[in-house]
Amino acid sequence: MSEAMQKLFEERLARHQAAVALEPHDRVPLVAYADYPLVYSGYSEQEITYDMDKLSDALIKFAQDFPEFDAFASYHRCGPLEDAVGFRHYKLPGRDLPPDVQFQYVEQEWMKADEYDLLINDPVEFLMGRLLPRLFSEFEERGSTRSYIAFLKGGMAFMMLRAQLRQLATRLETECGMPPLYAGHTWAPFDKLAERLRSLRGIMPDIHRQPEKVLAACEALVPILVDNTLAEADPLRRYPIFIPLHRGCTPFLSPKQFDTFYWPSLKKELLLLIEAGYTVRLFLEGDWTAHWHHMRELPRGKVICHIDKADIFRAKVEIGDWVCLAGGVPDVLFILGTPDEIRARVRELCQRVGQGGGFLIDCNTPVPSLTKPENFRAFVDAVLEYGRYSDVVKPRLKPVAASPGAPHVAPPVAMVTPWEVKLRELGGITGDEALIRTPWENLERMAYHWLWLWT
Repeated sequence: MSEAMQKLFEERLARHQAAVALEPHDRVPLVAYADYPLVYSGYSEQEITYDMDKLSDALIKFAQDFPEFDAFASYHRCGPLEDAVGFRHYKLPGRDLPPDVQFQYVEQEWMKADEYDLLINDPVEFLMGRLLPRLFSEFEERGSTRSYIAFLKGGMAFMMLRAQLRQLATRLETECGMPPLYAGHTWAPFDKLAERLRSLRGIMPDIHRQPEKVLAACEALVPILVDNTLAEADPLRRYPIFIPLHRGCTPFLSPKQFDTFYWPSLKKELLLLIEAGYTVRLFLEGDWTAHWHHMRELPRGKVICHIDKADIFRAKVEIGDWVCLAGGVPDVLFILGTPDEIRARVRELCQRVGQGGGFLIDCNTPVPSLTKPENFRAFVDAVLEYGRYSDVVKPRLKPVAASPGAPHVAPPVAMVTPWEVKLRELGGITGDEALIRTPWENLERMAYHWLWLWT
């Protein structure tokens, strides 16, 4: 990386870190969790889903054409990876949908109502014996040659994707001086059940008919989610971990149901991630007004709350001294508004929500792919005009956090075949055991992480 790019990268990252930590900095950081960068380049939805080179080109072009940004991220699906196993969670552009239509999530009861005990007590058997044969069309005939090849292709595609994403992150850093908005993501335990496994139709009867099972499953998922999240998070702890929160908002759960089923396991998960040295970026989807007071139960300056449908000005008053707020510009303005309306909204946000820092200005949702280019340009220019705090204060890059060690949680069953089992099968080791054990455990952890990736 050139000296100029290194300086730019550190300046952007320091500004973002200072806002998250509620510390003084020079201006409101300009960030985007967005669909728009993917279509800005002119590629179709199918092209960015199935061609990693075009996806990379699209994001590099966006970073180069909008150097005002401090960080951004785009959410996309990887068609080749999902096709390798016949993944049924999503409909993809150019395969199931028209080439220019965004992917769509397919919500079904992938986990049955009588499978809670299996999930809790034997998660590997639950995944291999029940869930994945339903999720993977290529694994329906379990034990067939086709199913074995599908697993092989899926593992290979996963490793290829990870290598490509690392290469893309390196290009963004070295060629554009652009840090990521986050690194690593996970789910709230209840959301994992309510959306990815049982579905909304399944979970709502469950919280009345078998509430103890729901609570036990949420508790059992905490160490699994934490372990898998730390496996893909930034080892230097520079970037937040992203957690979209879906089913906790009004009207899905009442405050009493939220306090019973949603918050306890989520709080435990968040504290473990923070204890491990990370900040977390929470996307509060829907209206979280009734619940966001719980954020004061977490350490100050360690959490970003991206406000969706709720009143961000009220959030500033009620929790803005404790957490960093993100969002603020309604998605409808990007699509249907005018540049003047965008400018007016940005000015109000910078003056009211940005007052005193702790604010990352962004769209309330991912910046829509249907955004008018003139509105996006107005958004960028207005932030630079109205979002300045000081020309004197310069945020300083935080030192790389020393590893605090693993969080204090019961060790998860992070391997299908632990080393102790393999060692007994080998009947002992004649040489250096660590030379054999380390790669065995690394591959086991990667395989276990791969299994949970699909949930």
